[in-house]
Amino acid sequence: MIKSFLIIASLQIILYSSEQIILVVSDNFNSSKAYLECYEDGEKIFDTKKVNIGTNGLGWGLGEVELTQKASEPFKREGDKKAPAGVFKITSVFGYAKQENTNLPYLHTSNLICVDDVDSDFYNQIIPMPKKQPKSFEIMSRKDHQYELGIVVGHNQNGVKKSGSCIFIHVKKSKNASTAGCTAMSLEELEEIVAWLDTSKNPILIQIPKSSSKEILKLYPELKSSKLLN
Repeated sequence: MIKSFLIIASLQIILYSSEQIILVVSDNFNSSKAYLECYEDGEKIFDTKKVNIGTNGLGWGLGEVELTQKASEPFKREGDKKAPAGVFKITSVFGYAKQENTNLPYLHTSNLICVDDVDSDFYNQIIPMPKKQPKSFEIMSRKDHQYELGIVVGHNQNGVKKSGSCIFIHVKKSKNASTAGCTAMSLEELEEIVAWLDTSKNPILIQIPKSSSKEILKLYPELKSSKLLN
């Protein structure tokens, strides 16, 4: 049994290895503030950035690697205003411009919505506005600046009902404004990261409370130089 577990764990790490890592670490599950670092092949890219996360902090999400989760710790649920904790694929970039400087798939958000209706067959999907509208959705071309540019986080990609939807890295509303469950920063900082990301380098987001640092270092030793994890 132990041998089988080690083989599965090793395959999991290889399967979700990444040349590009966005690392977000908060002090605890309740904090709405965090720090962000970017790594490529174990080398830190850019300066450390302060970011805003969910108003109610973090909750364990559905990602690519199953991290240790204590029964006393919160889980991400629809509408809980928690950002998901875990390891997630970075799938695409979206924005108001028709084209963007990025090496990820790009979604021009005109006429697109993200469905957060838990009863919809399109739950947690970004789709063109259908003739029959879902009961609840986000307009991706919203009139404020927050979705001017954003990164789609691969949380709950199987669309498990009520487990959280429409998780992005996007432009912050204001300096200290927390989010409904996303990770937010300035437009200038986001542009820098978007231009760096490359789909061929399997980019991922690791978003955790400080208490999970040791486990992340075991899984991703290339992050050993991160002051956020030490």
